[in-house]
Amino acid sequence: MIPTESSLFLCAQNDCQHAAPRFPYGGRGHRDPIPGSKAVEVSNLHVSYHGATAPALIDVSFEVPCGQRLALIGHNGAGKSTLLKALAGLLRPHSGSIRLFGNAVGACHHRTAYLPQRSDLDWQSPMSVHQLVLTGRYVHLGWLRRPGNLDHQKANEALKRLGIESLAKNQISELSGGQQQRALLARAIVQESSLFLLDEPLNAVDEATRDIVDNVLREHTQQGGTVLVATHDLGRLSESFERAIYLRAGRVERTEDLAGRASINTTGRHLPC
Repeated sequence: MIPTESSLFLCAQNDCQHAAPRFPYGGRGHRDPIPGSKAVEVSNLHVSYHGATAPALIDVSFEVPCGQRLALIGHNGAGKSTLLKALAGLLRPHSGSIRLFGNAVGACHHRTAYLPQRSDLDWQSPMSVHQLVLTGRYVHLGWLRRPGNLDHQKANEALKRLGIESLAKNQISELSGGQQQRALLARAIVQESSLFLLDEPLNAVDEATRDIVDNVLREHTQQGGTVLVATHDLGRLSESFERAIYLRAGRVERTEDLAGRASINTTGRHLPC
């Protein structure tokens, strides 16, 4: 296993090692985390899509401390993907608040890595696997800077860590579903983010990929990183996560401490698995 970066990148400490590039994209900057803050704090969040007859998220509140792996569980349309997009800054809440490491969403783009569902991406793009992974470094480079030797080295190390270094020169259109997911996770790793937001990363992948993804995410949280995963895979919940939030029709139905299997019901209903 390739050694990972120092946990200084991951823990919510005041002496954050990230820095804004000289010419950041779209005015993106950097702000240190608030000492002692949670990785994620969501309060009374409401999110609606334009033209929709009902809100996608309704009065959602929860907290996630640094170093935790949390599963978001629910049927299609329950609000899992919407919640991840709101945390990633891709959707503007109608009301409520989101704090990441004590700051507003987008205060430090280095610190959050969002992986959409594989079906949302164009895998026919004429791009190699190495080039895809290397795009995770762009947030550190900004405008006018090209990836240097260190950036390429980090990409190569991430590919090796995910077991796909032999595919580095292959076109992404040649990848299987499991290989695609490994490449996306490698891209998140080279971004050196503290918070991973993953949308269905284990959907239709092979057992080898499941094992590798589990190990990488476990190592990430052991170093102080935080992981939120939208998933339908209930077979490994207690092995892969410390906590689960069950969503139904845009609301938090219940939360579950998977270590102690202690369930807290918030609506009095049980979500069928």
